[in-house]
Amino acid sequence: MPRRTTTMLASTLMLIVLLCAGVLIKVPYSEMSPGPTVNTLGEHDGEPVLQISGRKTYPTTGNLNMTTVRVTSADYRMNLVEAVYGWLAHDNKIVPHDTLYPDGKTEEESTQENAEEFSQSQESAKVAALKELDIPVKSWVVVSTVVKDSPAEGSLHAGDVIKAVDGTAVKQPGDVAELVTKHKPGEDVVFTVVPAKEQAAAEKEHRTATGAEDVTITTAASDDEGEKRAIVGITAGTDHTFPFTIDIKLADVGGPSAGLMFSLGIYDKLTPGSLTGGQFVAGTGTIDDDGKVGPIGGIEMKTVGARDKGAKYFLTPADNCAAAAKDTPSGLRLVKVDTIGDALDALQDIREGDTADLPKCTTG
Repeated sequence: MPRRTTTMLASTLMLIVLLCAGVLIKVPYSEMSPGPTVNTLGEHDGEPVLQISGRKTYPTTGNLNMTTVRVTSADYRMNLVEAVYGWLAHDNKIVPHDTLYPDGKTEEESTQENAEEFSQSQESAKVAALKELDIPVKSWVVVSTVVKDSPAEGSLHAGDVIKAVDGTAVKQPGDVAELVTKHKPGEDVVFTVVPAKEQAAAEKEHRTATGAEDVTITTAASDDEGEKRAIVGITAGTDHTFPFTIDIKLADVGGPSAGLMFSLGIYDKLTPGSLTGGQFVAGTGTIDDDGKVGPIGGIEMKTVGARDKGAKYFLTPADNCAAAAKDTPSGLRLVKVDTIGDALDALQDIREGDTADLPKCTTG
């Protein structure tokens, strides 16, 4: 057999061996890629994304698209060939598996956490939009979660309204931890609560909840290094009652990053005219009850997804601007926003065609 043929055969066999090895070798990485974008002003799977009843709404035009990121599942183990291909693909991103699923988080746990964050983001989007419109929203502090095997388990329940701790009125979630940690581990703390069932019944009947009761819990020591804090094993959050019904219909989406775009969509439907002036605007960002826009993950994937869908402008959280500006997709203009007010101002400039001075994202 000629030497040249032998060399080619050996090289081919070696390549086959390397490819097989690459397929068999598992690496601790996951992949992120651009996901679907959905117009919050439009429909998804045949029904409106935003459904408002009990309040006058107005026709809308254009796009206010929320954006998503696809990620490989927690249980998927990427092989070396897939990792190399992902590194070479411009629009994808390969990251350590633990970045997306820290502490060995399972797919089920990750899905549940994303669903909870998505639900909370919807509530905050509603509150932020209505506050911007000066529409009153009733709010109160509730038990969000109860830690398993904690002192509070069986005594407090998710949805219970926390009226006071040790007789001191609670006005915001942070008050709860502050009042509990005034105790030493092992001391009793008294919660004044309205049970979740009573609160739900009162809301349904459009009345003020009654039946507040005192619940005494013996605190435990935290797991902190150094000095231990007194804890009871709950997280406190905020719940709201809205003066009319706002439903957000969007399945198979998780996480908090659509908050800003939901709030803008709600605002648009509740006001005359069009926020976008018919333009295609996309964006991302968490939002809190006061309209503050927060950073999100996967910004590079979201800008690509928005551009591919047809967006011309992308509302970008201020804290994500530097990363997004490093590799902005061609034809997409990044607009820096820090609050819902910033976003509304930018949309006014966009619909009026006065875009020269839109806040820019820079790498610096």
